[in-house]
Amino acid sequence: MMPNTMDGLSMNIEQTNLDKLRAVFPECVSEGKLDIDKLLSLCGEYIDNDFEKYKFEWKGKADCLRLAQKRSTGTLRPCPEESVDWDTTQNLYIEGDNLEVLKLLQTAYYRKVKMIYIDPPYNTGNDFVYADDFADPMARYKEVTQQTTKSNPETMGRYHTNWLNMMYPRLRLAANLLRDDGVIFISIDDVEIDNLKKLCNEVFGEENFVAQFIWQSRQNKDNRNITGVSIDHEYVVCYTKQFGHRVFRGTDRKTEQYKNPDNDPRGPWTSANMVGLATADARPNLHYDLINPADGRNYGCPEKGWRYDRNTMNRLIQEGRIIWPDNPEGRPRKKSFLNELSDNLPGFSSIFNTGIYTNTATKEIGGLFNRYLFDFPKPVEIIKQLISQVSNADDIILDFFSGSATTAHAVMQLNAEDGGNRRFILVQLPELCDEKSEAYKAGYKNICEIGKERIRRAGKKILEEHAQVTMEGDKQSLDVGFRVFKLDTSNLKTWDATPIEDEQLDLLYQRMNTMFHRVKPERTDLDMIYEIMLKLGVPLTYTVTPFSINNKTIYGVGDDCLLLVCLAENVQPEDVEQMTEYAPAKIIISRDSFADDTAMANAYYILRDHGIELKLV
Repeated sequence: MMPNTMDGLSMNIEQTNLDKLRAVFPECVSEGKLDIDKLLSLCGEYIDNDFEKYKFEWKGKADCLRLAQKRSTGTLRPCPEESVDWDTTQNLYIEGDNLEVLKLLQTAYYRKVKMIYIDPPYNTGNDFVYADDFADPMARYKEVTQQTTKSNPETMGRYHTNWLNMMYPRLRLAANLLRDDGVIFISIDDVEIDNLKKLCNEVFGEENFVAQFIWQSRQNKDNRNITGVSIDHEYVVCYTKQFGHRVFRGTDRKTEQYKNPDNDPRGPWTSANMVGLATADARPNLHYDLINPADGRNYGCPEKGWRYDRNTMNRLIQEGRIIWPDNPEGRPRKKSFLNELSDNLPGFSSIFNTGIYTNTATKEIGGLFNRYLFDFPKPVEIIKQLISQVSNADDIILDFFSGSATTAHAVMQLNAEDGGNRRFILVQLPELCDEKSEAYKAGYKNICEIGKERIRRAGKKILEEHAQVTMEGDKQSLDVGFRVFKLDTSNLKTWDATPIEDEQLDLLYQRMNTMFHRVKPERTDLDMIYEIMLKLGVPLTYTVTPFSINNKTIYGVGDDCLLLVCLAENVQPEDVEQMTEYAPAKIIISRDSFADDTAMANAYYILRDHGIELKLV
């Protein structure tokens, strides 16, 4: 028996689903095929040839399902030079077509995501909806990234169909990533709200519908509508992965953070943010310098003011409820007592009545960049509220239509406010910016460049605003970094199977010579290691540490050396013997690395005797 060879493909979703059914209904699988009639009969559904049953159908639906389950041959290439805090961060920013990226994330993040928020194209006729290529998705992606994106006007004749064909496979893949207690939120407007709910009913189950939230997104009336109705709202549709548990925390928020380190007679407390949410134009009474009356230290005024007017703030100061940081650059916070929790945390309403609008979000980005670079972004506060209600401190938050990266901003902001360690995964297609746009004039060639820079600037600002001292006297640690990965074709060469005539033997020899070294010459060791991690289901945030064995570079993956990866040349049995001293679960070695076939065979038996699995790439 010889070692297994990695096939270079993403997770086989079809086989995984069949294995689950076989485990529960073995009698319904024969010779590797599913007997759907027998499965239905076991569930009490008997075939009656009734073709008038209610169904949600459109042209291309079957192809969409096949596309979602078609395995990807791509990879995600690391870009440390565009990242922030590469070695320590647990956050990811992935540049690429979200359909292929979602496929590649299946193995490593299957049922690990607590919350998904997406703000997909609303299909207004002006936004971008591109047709996926069932035959070669990676080739289609390469084509899209080299041209200006196309809109989806009603005159095309496939207006709703194109949108459904884009959304359906992506939602199917996203559902696989959600935990059993996971929740998905999708922003949408009136154009596709009906179709979206039908899609979600099919993907998540109509019994798992939670709510259709209404958000007043417009502050001023719009008089352009010929009907005379100003459309001032949008929706956020919410589904859970599995019905039967409380989705929104409401008054049941965790209370572990409430302590009483100073023996306050009012009982356990936690520090609460006091930074406001309104501009000086909107709420001038909330904009003033906050001064500590005990020592006269002036903490200034945040950009969005304070949450309380002067009279309320003076009362809080007199009651000894303000925590004054030693650092004048820090922000004072309020003591929030456990016995007040029920008064401060009412149940979550299906109507967002926050006084925060789309123009608020536009100003948020404008404040970071000193210019308006993005149309119709979502406000940080809206997404932050959703995250705070359904997630815990260490959860993963995914956004695969990340746009201006508001979700990353919201995760970092919430972590700063409640001490959490939530992690984000963002995915965005590198749509080219219009050459006439402010973003292009400012030097941003595509949307991903705006998103990454927004996270950098927002993270820096959050660190500055929350450079406070905790109750233990240590500086609060915030993860405002992110690792950048970019979708690309596999690092391994693929065999060209185009037929060759007898007189073209020179072409055959040329092909064979190029395959002696299977890794593409322009790819690095780091590229290969992260492709291996993806295909083996290892999270992309794990550490990768190089070290030397007999002058050969070996890479350890994970703090406890979960994997060892060797891509060096002329690997001998004695090298493999030394690798076993690190006691990894698996050792991955390139076929090109072994000195000869004998060395490869010996490596298998050496590792087998040590209980270590060998995989070849």
